Amino acid sequence: MKKSVFVIAFIVSLFTSSLMAQSKKVAASAGRAEYIEVEKGVKLHVTDLGEGQPIILIHGWPLSDEMYEYQYQYLSRKGFRVIGITLRGFGKSDKPYGRYDFDVFSDDIKVVLEKLKIQNAVMGGFSMGGAVVIHYVTKYDAAHLSKLALFGAAAPSWKKREGSPYGISEVDANGLITQTMTAREDLIAGLGSAFVAKDGNISKNVEEWLESINLEASPFAVTESIRALSNLDLRQSLSKIKIPTVIFHGTQDKLCPFVFAEQLHKGINNSYIVKFENSGHALFVEEADKFNAELEKFARL
Repeated sequence: MKKSVFVIAFIVSLFTSSLMAQSKKVAASAGRAEYIEVEKGVKLHVTDLGEGQPIILIHGWPLSDEMYEYQYQYLSRKGFRVIGITLRGFGKSDKPYGRYDFDVFSDDIKVVLEKLKIQNAVMGGFSMGGAVVIHYVTKYDAAHLSKLALFGAAAPSWKKREGSPYGISEVDANGLITQTMTAREDLIAGLGSAFVAKDGNISKNVEEWLESINLEASPFAVTESIRALSNLDLRQSLSKIKIPTVIFHGTQDKLCPFVFAEQLHKGINNSYIVKFENSGHALFVEEADKFNAELEKFARL
């Protein structure tokens, strides 16, 4: 009997020791959420890496925050907290039926920044994301931000209109919208050659990686967001931007011509242009080293 009691006591002590050891385990995670709810039933995917001054990155159409893989790797090791937000309808974010316009995108970003308690951030946006961040800054008076960065931005007006003879024609914009509804996969596959300055600027593997990200987007969101972009005219909003702004643009950009950068610089006080002479639209991978170094430099100014 005494022997049995001893065995039971020994087993209990081992179990208790094991529990105590587990309770002392230090969490490996920093406790940051990968998904943030922006309205009931709608969550956005967020990549949140590093420590220090925040840099917020907004992707282009029809990509996701995954496009910034090499910016995350660099900036998170340079003393920055780098946060990529995937807009609703794209990548790993929720894809509800409803509106996909620049008010919705800006409102969602505001919720994310509030929930993460972000202050004094640099916010950057690529292509359509450039238009998104301009809209956010002017709608919310640069709330939570201290600086703005625009990368190959589809702005101030992606489509030609009265007083703005640059960009895509009305006919071509409508044709592109139709393609998103009738030949989306072919359209996305065809973006590869137009994305870079010349063949060979990025490897076939990188091209296929970007295409795979594009194909994750909701077809409905792809159509509605590009329709919203075609109707967006930010020319009168540029003068409202009061924070320091940098404009990155490939001089050989076939999708958003370099004149867009010149128009943005003309309209935004306290802005400057960084030319990417060897890049087309994909400057973030075509000249990744320069892109990362210039973004770091701007953030530290």
